[in-house]
Amino acid sequence: MWRSTLVYTEPRARSIGLPYELERFENRLPAPVKLSVRENHLQPVSAPLKVTGFTLSLRANALSVLALRLPTDKCEATGRLKDRAENLTPESIKASIPDLGNLPGRPERPSIAVPSQAQQRSMATKEGRAALVHALAHIELNAVNLALDAIWRFPDMPEKYYCDWLSVARDEARHFGLLEAHLTTLGFRYGDFTAHNGLWDMAESTKHDVLARMALVPRTLEARGLDASPQVRNKLLSAGDKKAADIVSIILNDEVGHVYIGNYWYNWLCAQRSFDPIQTFAALALKHKAPRMLSPLNLVARRAAGFSEEELLIMQGGGCVQDVTQV
Repeated sequence: MWRSTLVYTEPRARSIGLPYELERFENRLPAPVKLSVRENHLQPVSAPLKVTGFTLSLRANALSVLALRLPTDKCEATGRLKDRAENLTPESIKASIPDLGNLPGRPERPSIAVPSQAQQRSMATKEGRAALVHALAHIELNAVNLALDAIWRFPDMPEKYYCDWLSVARDEARHFGLLEAHLTTLGFRYGDFTAHNGLWDMAESTKHDVLARMALVPRTLEARGLDASPQVRNKLLSAGDKKAADIVSIILNDEVGHVYIGNYWYNWLCAQRSFDPIQTFAALALKHKAPRMLSPLNLVARRAAGFSEEELLIMQGGGCVQDVTQV
């Protein structure tokens, strides 16, 4: 039976000493993108966001932002949430917040299709490159939703948990802004292509358990992005779109920190519940039908994101997990 050794360090949301090819992107992070917001879709900055008529804590404010439909509004409001971290009182952390329903808020476009129905386009065409950038933008917008959902949905976590996921949400909003701005230079807008809902499907599946959410969203779905990003970046470079490739590099750098945060809180929760992390992860992946790992694994990024050598060996097929039970 494989059993992991937990070593806790403070989660780091950005600079984490990235090795090898990742470290050259560490100092190339752009300033936060200023996104425009249509009037009347958000209240003035001086006024707190409201739901059901009362002033909200950070957690409830995150829910109200999650419900916003327009991506520009959501990204702008996510940036404003940084000013509401002081509302993390013990009472607000423990509070049970009613679900608004119909989450997350979505624009009328793009239309949602299953991944197998996605139209394949040549990267030799501007439309093909735009379709790839659009797919990346959709992933980043879903990542905003996932981070906001992690803040409001799960009570009774340490204050640091909520601050970590607020930092992630702000990063993801910035990523969406970079990709959306580049998409316009290609003559397209967000919503011009179809998209799929795989990331949010897993959020729905894990909404009743923060441990399952940490295991299968940051540690699985977002970690798959660490594996895919180098190939995506190279594909864009080969197609002559250096700007998009540079954006992917920025996203890869940030996502290492996001997965690190997911790893930290997953291991913290396992320790709180006296669960073995490796056995628990295997059981949760089976229970929630998590997708398989992509090959090849980006071992440099995964190590920087906090995966142990024991876990990486199992992921590469060099180890085994026995006596897996449902959790």
